[in-house]
Amino acid sequence: MNTITLIEKELEPLRTKLNNHKLYSALQSIDDIKIFMKQHVFAVWDFMSLLKALQNHLTTTSLPWTPVANPSTARFINEIVLGEESDVNELGEPKSHFEMYLDAMKQINADTTQIQHFINYIQTGFSIHEAALKVNLHPETLKFIQFTFNVINTNKAHAIASAFTFGREDVIPDMFFQIINQSKTSDNSYSKLTYYLKRHIELDGDEHGPLSLKMIEALCGTDTTKWEETLAIAKEALRYRLSLWDSIASLISTPIKAEV
Repeated sequence: MNTITLIEKELEPLRTKLNNHKLYSALQSIDDIKIFMKQHVFAVWDFMSLLKALQNHLTTTSLPWTPVANPSTARFINEIVLGEESDVNELGEPKSHFEMYLDAMKQINADTTQIQHFINYIQTGFSIHEAALKVNLHPETLKFIQFTFNVINTNKAHAIASAFTFGREDVIPDMFFQIINQSKTSDNSYSKLTYYLKRHIELDGDEHGPLSLKMIEALCGTDTTKWEETLAIAKEALRYRLSLWDSIASLISTPIKAEV
């Protein structure tokens, strides 16, 4: 049994909890979807920083250019960046997945004010924590993105790759499959969200997920310490996802849907 298989076996209990989370069955109405998307959009946003951090580590993004140590991992990351930062939407228009998600929110009249103000604060020089306070971001959502940036700030490529692979690419297809099956996203009013979810299932399940596992193997090699850190980060990433899902489920179950 190889190390990747052992890690996935260790993660199985957490992944089972995630795939059977009460949040999915709670998504029964358009108002529920609005509440979900208002919080989840921050996870869509911070994923790009994980990806860009890996691109910085695994490709040459500074001048003068020099060849990278591992062209295979560089190609993988560059392909992901192409898909995430400049994919095509359901109309064939080039857009990032983050922008597609915002379009999906607007289609169902979900509130995008918070995420847009947050991005504006970031662009004008505020820290993530400062921007989060200014927009009154939900505490569990803030903890989720803070974890992402804490991992990025380790400056360890294998740690970032672990959060990226086991916390995102390797679990997204299953999570989004549950959302599609257990919520009413088949309605045409959700067409942009349905496209977004199905696009991720297609890309992450068939292409990005398997390649990201190979990236982990390349980055960890035979270094026992790196493998141990990879597992620890993977478990933590899934726990933060579960906490985020818990908090969103709680918001949905609140009688006063003030979050919409």
